[in-house]
Amino acid sequence: MREAMTAAAVHKQYNDSVMAFQRQIADAGLRVKFSQEADIFFRACALGVWGRDGGALTPRHVEYYNAVYSRGNPVPSILFWELSTAVGEYPGFQPPSFFNRMRACDKVSGTSLARKFTDLTTLMILLFGAVDGQVSEAEAAFARHCADELGSLCAKDGLTAGSPPLNPSEFITRRPAPETPSGAAQAQAEAAPAKEEDPAPAPTVAELLAELDSLCGLDRVKADVKSLINLIKVRRLRESHGLPVPPMSLHLVFMGNPGTGKTTVARLLAKIYHTIGVLSKGQLVEVDRSGLVAGFVGQTAIKTGEAVEKALGGVLFIDEAYALANQENANDFGREAIEVLLKSMEDHRDDLIVIAAGYTELMGQFIHANPGLESRFNKYFYFDDYNRDQLMEIFLSMCEKNGYTVAEGAKAAAAERFRVLYEERDENFGNARDVRNQFERAVARQADRVAQLEHPSKEDLMTLTPEDLAEPDHA
Repeated sequence: MREAMTAAAVHKQYNDSVMAFQRQIADAGLRVKFSQEADIFFRACALGVWGRDGGALTPRHVEYYNAVYSRGNPVPSILFWELSTAVGEYPGFQPPSFFNRMRACDKVSGTSLARKFTDLTTLMILLFGAVDGQVSEAEAAFARHCADELGSLCAKDGLTAGSPPLNPSEFITRRPAPETPSGAAQAQAEAAPAKEEDPAPAPTVAELLAELDSLCGLDRVKADVKSLINLIKVRRLRESHGLPVPPMSLHLVFMGNPGTGKTTVARLLAKIYHTIGVLSKGQLVEVDRSGLVAGFVGQTAIKTGEAVEKALGGVLFIDEAYALANQENANDFGREAIEVLLKSMEDHRDDLIVIAAGYTELMGQFIHANPGLESRFNKYFYFDDYNRDQLMEIFLSMCEKNGYTVAEGAKAAAAERFRVLYEERDENFGNARDVRNQFERAVARQADRVAQLEHPSKEDLMTLTPEDLAEPDHA
């Protein structure tokens, strides 16, 4: 048995391999889909291989899981009990949705993306299997099963190009990164970058504020964030001149309807706090009531403590925080979670920021549930609903990001849809979430339409027409 890799080393090997493979994808739409879904797929593979031997999970498994993310994608923050549950409920290996599109590209273009992805999947599963410093027979068998599943799909399409399939048995009892030349080493060399890339420099405050300004709408929030940063800067200057500074809480309340960008702004604020030296790490850990409250006496404190531990050095973002304050049941475990949060905010006041978020009219229940909350949460950011023009802007941005163009007639149809959506909004109005739903329905209709074409062109694959934006028929 060799010494197990560190989580940082796992992240580097995973990120380098995934990003190198992504650069080989010529089709822009497929490249976007791969970047959005690859991390989710590979984390599922980790769950599968860790359930092979029936051994107990360890904190190292949690570190490995949270290291499985590629550049530009959210960093996972799973807790030990969540990982244990996920491994136990693993449904079995399923090829990712983008694999079908890879095979289609290979058939049309004569490339070997599907076979190379099969090799990449095998390598990643073996990497995850080496969490304890070795790959067991059962873990290698799981890697072989997954490779066979993908390989059989390739065989159905007559796709045999690419490197010879990897043999997972070669990796038993050692980490997946052989030191001597082999088929696996060759495949890994093909997937690795030509030269090691320098880590991306940390963003500056100006760059983060520019990213904030690029968000659609949110004028009041943008002004509040900049005012808060100015306040912190001036406090630092006063301290440097030996001047007194009054006590100030940096914990925040985000008030607004769903889909108004609260999580996005919280993530940016975490980075800004880190850049200006308020926080040591700057990560965002997002939870809701289910991530803090357990069903039995004593477990809520443990669960909440785990979430706080994960957020130390960054921001703990509590969505729908009002659900912790159950006014109808004085014995609700949500109150225990609030007590633990208050103590943690005091114990770690120099390196933990808590942001509580939820509907404007309901957040008062949370703030008034405990006198300690009122004193610690004294800054409120209000997230207004997006208007119809902003909804349209968000829709066009989603189209551009995902490789779709909108025909002129379709733009008019979409604009009318968002006008009606905004003017007839009620308590269920989802803002950007409703826009995403509209976008996904349009993409689904376009796929149904294009699939009927005998030889669709690239323009056909990219264009959304008025037909794709039409209102669905209701029985």
